[in-house]
Amino acid sequence: MSPDPALAALLVVVVGVALLFAVVNGLHDASVVIATPLASGAMAPGAALLLAAVLNLVGGLLGSSLAEAIGYVLVSPVLGSAGLVLVLAALVGALTWNLLTWWRGVPSSSTHALVGGLAGAGLVVGAAVDWQVVLVRVVLPLVVSPMVAFLLSAGIALAIAWVLRHASPGRANRGFRYAQVFSSAGVALGHGLQDAQKTMGVVVLALVAAGATTAGGGVPLWVVLSASVALALGTTAGGWRIVRTVGSRITAVDPAAGFAAEAATAGLLTAAAAGAAVPVSTTHAVTAAVAGSGAVRRLSAVRWRVLRRVSWFWVLTAPASAAVAAAAALLLTAVV
Repeated sequence: MSPDPALAALLVVVVGVALLFAVVNGLHDASVVIATPLASGAMAPGAALLLAAVLNLVGGLLGSSLAEAIGYVLVSPVLGSAGLVLVLAALVGALTWNLLTWWRGVPSSSTHALVGGLAGAGLVVGAAVDWQVVLVRVVLPLVVSPMVAFLLSAGIALAIAWVLRHASPGRANRGFRYAQVFSSAGVALGHGLQDAQKTMGVVVLALVAAGATTAGGGVPLWVVLSASVALALGTTAGGWRIVRTVGSRITAVDPAAGFAAEAATAGLLTAAAAGAAVPVSTTHAVTAAVAGSGAVRRLSAVRWRVLRRVSWFWVLTAPASAAVAAAAALLLTAVV
């Protein structure tokens, strides 16, 4: 039986919007990936962006277990046009929030935005959401991960301070500037491993809805490649509005503090994606890790007022994205 032309056309639109989401995700999150090496003077902006883009691409190609969890586990696939409306509306909600926070220069979570969008649109189209799985595999990791990043970064920063307590500050800073090339590379790789798979997951959800693949059938290679390339392309555009917030407004970042924050973030992102297959926000992890590396010097070194403002945006991300996605789903349901 030949495929429904209208359904096929809608699928093309949905895949295109999903790849646009990946580009905006890269644009939005590039700032948090490169903020610490720029703030400490470890890397020039062009070199930091190029390294981040290349390793975002490589990270996206390294796995698909998280994509399968998003595509097959969190929301039950809905077949036909309703399923495509679900994905499209979720993407509209997440894109709207990402662009708003980018414009305001506020680091926020693309992961929270996407999950909120899926939940909001899912309620409108009647998709079954496994709330227990969402709580355990999405909400809990996203809430706990900033605390883990904060404590891990603080621990690494304390260990560095103790080991180098008699070292010359100038020599130590030079050494950590070199070390930051590798630690920031780890953050970029972990970001690709995490965020490219989120785009893959929603594309798979759309493919199942259109009957182009079956639930549990894995992630097609073209989906892996296109999502990874789109994320890398977005990263090359920068996202400079958010760099200042993460790199200097939360706390002063020297090379040792930058290395501690990056090492903590890279380890957390990689373990969450490759080991536990749970989504973690790169933005939340980097921001919390930067605060942790500053807090060990003294609590007043962290501008808690800025962090509170950022945290309010974090709290609003999922419900705001869900509301926009629900409204988009209502509109699309009436049109499609």
